[in-house]
Amino acid sequence: MLGWFHRLLPREERFFELFARHSEAIVAGAEALRGMLEGGEAIARNCQVVMEREQEADVCTREVLIAVRRTFITPFDRGDIKDLITSMDDSIDQMQKTAKAILLFSVSSFRPQMKTMADVIVQCSGLVREAVPLLRSISSEAGRLSVITEQISVLEGRADDMHDSGLKALYQDCTNDPMGFFVGHEIYGHLEEVVDRFDDVGNEIQGIVIDHV
Repeated sequence: MLGWFHRLLPREERFFELFARHSEAIVAGAEALRGMLEGGEAIARNCQVVMEREQEADVCTREVLIAVRRTFITPFDRGDIKDLITSMDDSIDQMQKTAKAILLFSVSSFRPQMKTMADVIVQCSGLVREAVPLLRSISSEAGRLSVITEQISVLEGRADDMHDSGLKALYQDCTNDPMGFFVGHEIYGHLEEVVDRFDDVGNEIQGIVIDHV
């Protein structure tokens, strides 16, 4: 009965476009962070990419939050939209913090477990990029979205294992180098935080699926 009225209300059709743009920035940032861990000249070059992509993601986040405030009809709950884009932005913010820590401590070489954790970050970013367009059709894509979020959770567990084994090896190798252990511990901690933020994104996506199916 009120269908004609709802059709006259302002709608924002750009949410999914903005989610997609943000996810592309996340993927590019993750790949650049992984590139930094190759060491040497790759550090500065890829660090710049991380910084640039983080700024692009911030722009997308601001646009989404503005759209939430000005739009009467949104594709799903306003709180869910805000929480999703915020969690996505937190993931690339944490990548930026990791890159800054690498520069701060002048780290030039990286341990195998660190590189494996960075590989996991790249995989998680790709899963997020795959997931966000599927939110246009939550009901029909609920199964695939649930699989993606489960994959992110599994990767988060794998990163935790790499973090723990990496710290153990680091401790054993740095018995006479407390500063080396401190720096390595910081880098491991930052990498783990990035993966944890992706797990948060997965949880937000799964929450949206549960609310709409």
